[in-house]
Amino acid sequence: MAKSRVFSGMRPSGKLHIGNWLGALTNMVDLQSDYDCIYAAVDVHALTTDDGGSPEVLRENVHEMVLDWLAAGIDPKSSIVFVQSAVPEVMVLHTLLSMMTPLGWLLRVPTFKDKVRQMDATEESVGYGLVGYPVLMTSDIILYKADTVPVGEDQVPHIELAREIVRRFNFRYGETFPEPQAKLTEVPLVVGLDGQSKMSKTLDNHVELATSPEETKTKILTAFTDPERLRKSDPGRPWVCNVYALHKYFTPGQTEEIYEQCTKGTRGCVDCKDILADGVNARLAELRERRRELEKRPDYVQDILLDGANRAGEIARATLEEVQGKMGLSSVALRKK
Repeated sequence: MAKSRVFSGMRPSGKLHIGNWLGALTNMVDLQSDYDCIYAAVDVHALTTDDGGSPEVLRENVHEMVLDWLAAGIDPKSSIVFVQSAVPEVMVLHTLLSMMTPLGWLLRVPTFKDKVRQMDATEESVGYGLVGYPVLMTSDIILYKADTVPVGEDQVPHIELAREIVRRFNFRYGETFPEPQAKLTEVPLVVGLDGQSKMSKTLDNHVELATSPEETKTKILTAFTDPERLRKSDPGRPWVCNVYALHKYFTPGQTEEIYEQCTKGTRGCVDCKDILADGVNARLAELRERRRELEKRPDYVQDILLDGANRAGEIARATLEEVQGKMGLSSVALRKK
């Protein structure tokens, strides 16, 4: 029996942080044993908000992110690892799906309105690429006939929209694509060190996977804790403390003791942060060592991406030929005859 196929894409913003690792990357690694996995650095998506930087920065961001993937355990022998733009068929499919996707569907996606606010823009001033972001995401998924998509909680509306688009296409042109299912990670949302927002490089409330143990401790010492606890002897409220939330993932064997000491006022916040920093450094030690070894082999990373693009391209060309045929459009296959 053939495995179900997973597609997961990540915007290349450079080195990943522990929020990416807990919220998506560990899940991507684990899925490899049970699924046929396709993983893409979605560089075209980086252009939808015009934050890709210069071409050199965008390419460097892709390289740094893929280094983190490989160091974390993504296996290019069992999974397809590639850069989105290296398989241009996705942009053709995006155009075709745009023809049948109502604008109203896109404008009601919650993440679109959130992004507009973050950009201090309006719905009239943002580019079409941002409005059409979910259509491009749908194209990424269904171009490879993926039926499973590991996502965080905030991306579920995009998967629901992808399912609507698939249903409309299949109704008009016949059964072509499977309806993708969202597979929520065990840690749907990782709050940043500020205790307010999702962990993000943009908000500088993150800890990079590849950073040094010393820098890790320095960052964690800035983390938000219980604002009502002014002295070490004050009883704390670990249920509102983001440091305690992170302890559950990095020092699971100590959480009960930490909870008791916090609520009784026998352990201070600085000590608690020190323990967390030690836990983070211990959990990431092997990953960081593998990454340092990979950094010495830049050609190896490029070879992986080239091989992945070739393997992904074979699937994409077959899918696009099928789609164009069903829509009554000319295909590459017809041009070759």
